[in-house]
Amino acid sequence: MAAPSITIHAPTPSGARPVTVHVNSRDERLGLAHSDHDLIVFLADAGLADPERILDHAAVVQWQGAEAHRYEVIASRSSKAR
Repeated sequence: MAAPSITIHAPTPSGARPVTVHVNSRDERLGLAHSDHDLIVFLADAGLADPERILDHAAVVQWQGAEAHRYEVIASRSSKAR
């Protein structure tokens, strides 16, 4: 069985990152991560062994909308100028 595909989505306005896992041809929401610790807990609760070791493995985890391990919202230059 292949490893599930995990997506850490772009930060919400509060800085939380939605986390989903794609398994059995569907996406399941695991929760909102505010830190790597939250993310590790979600993945462990989902049954992944050693979740802290897979966070930087692009074959399993996809970070979207912001750099990996960043949970705060970064204002764009155009919004700062206003």
